[in-house]
Amino acid sequence: MPKKENTFLLLSLEEDKAKKLSNVIGSDTCRKILDYLAKKEATETEISKELQLPLSTVHYNLKQLVDAGLVKAEEFHYSEKGKEVNHYSIANKYIIIAPKTTESLASKLRKILPVVAIVSLAGFMLQFLGKTAQFGARNLAEAPKMLATAGDAAAEAEEAFVEAAPQAIQSAEPNIALWFGIGAAFALLTYLLYGIIAAKLSKK
Repeated sequence: MPKKENTFLLLSLEEDKAKKLSNVIGSDTCRKILDYLAKKEATETEISKELQLPLSTVHYNLKQLVDAGLVKAEEFHYSEKGKEVNHYSIANKYIIIAPKTTESLASKLRKILPVVAIVSLAGFMLQFLGKTAQFGARNLAEAPKMLATAGDAAAEAEEAFVEAAPQAIQSAEPNIALWFGIGAAFALLTYLLYGIIAAKLSKK
């Protein structure tokens, strides 16, 4: 099954390939070859003969067009001397040139993902430590039962402690998680704002 050809040629103004493409399109010879190949495929010799150009000139410009992705050579035949002769045809592609300051979504995600991972890990650790503290508080609250020989006052204090300790931990835990979430959101917002400001300054 033949491989599906990509019909889009996406370039960034910062890439060397974009400069090469502009040089190719700016060449009169390259444009003549492109115009000819838009009608039918041809070999170097046929192009040289039809456009009345030196064979070396055609060879050089075809190489530039192939490197730029505007022309392809997928078929060939063997000459009488057993040499491969390429058949060149135009590559039907839409050329999309991205602005210099445009950053791909994937690139932005690659920068943000480490921050998200750290925030998620910290949130997990916070939840784990909160549960551990709650479990320790309950064990501590039960300790007076094992040692209690005092009077009614000690028993009442023990009961009050047993009831208050887990509730205090449970009430404090959501507050910690809430403030942690607010801090994480603020950090991500700060990062995005920094990226926007840096992009605007780079335009100047």
